[in-house]
Amino acid sequence: MATFRLQGSRVLAVDMTGDAVKAKNGSMVAYDGTMIFKKLTGGGEGIRGMVTRRLTNEQMTVMEVKGHGTCWFADHATEISLVGLQSDKLYVESSNLLCTDAGLRTGTTFTGLRGATQGNGVFTTTVEGTGQAALISDGPAVILRVTKQYPLHVDPGAYVAHQGNLKQSFQSGVTFRTFMGEGGGEAFQMRFEGDGLVYVQASERNTIAGDV
Repeated sequence: MATFRLQGSRVLAVDMTGDAVKAKNGSMVAYDGTMIFKKLTGGGEGIRGMVTRRLTNEQMTVMEVKGHGTCWFADHATEISLVGLQSDKLYVESSNLLCTDAGLRTGTTFTGLRGATQGNGVFTTTVEGTGQAALISDGPAVILRVTKQYPLHVDPGAYVAHQGNLKQSFQSGVTFRTFMGEGGGEAFQMRFEGDGLVYVQASERNTIAGDV
């Protein structure tokens, strides 16, 4: 299995000994040794995955990198966080997914009727299995713990990913800016209940669900 490590906070180094990883298309910044690069159609899931992503607007263009040596990845100097999976599932915005072990399965899942964040719609990218994934965020990602006693509300524009035994729902007609008298139009909050982790970023992406 490939070894993921950070060099600084904005560059991912992946050491490979014949292994393969799937990475955001165009994110390779350097490599040594011998590497083979292959563009994967539809996020690496063939025709079915490509059609699903077009229908859901969950766009994810990835490449497979395989070889012997080290490959470095980065994306517009965004911050990188490593997530280890042990036979579990990670839900992540497609725009926040930089790289995964090739053995991890990626797909899309329906997450409910809600305000659609940029590039996501009502679906979210899933990463499942055992291995590592690298997430990118505007500023260092903040990891928030959700417990049964303390549910969490998140602005959709700041949401990056979540994992664990969490129930996700959406509340319309209210947003954080509404509390300050700055909201306008229809807006949403994401609510997480259960036991798990939620990753958020320090800035808000633009959304198509109103002023959030």
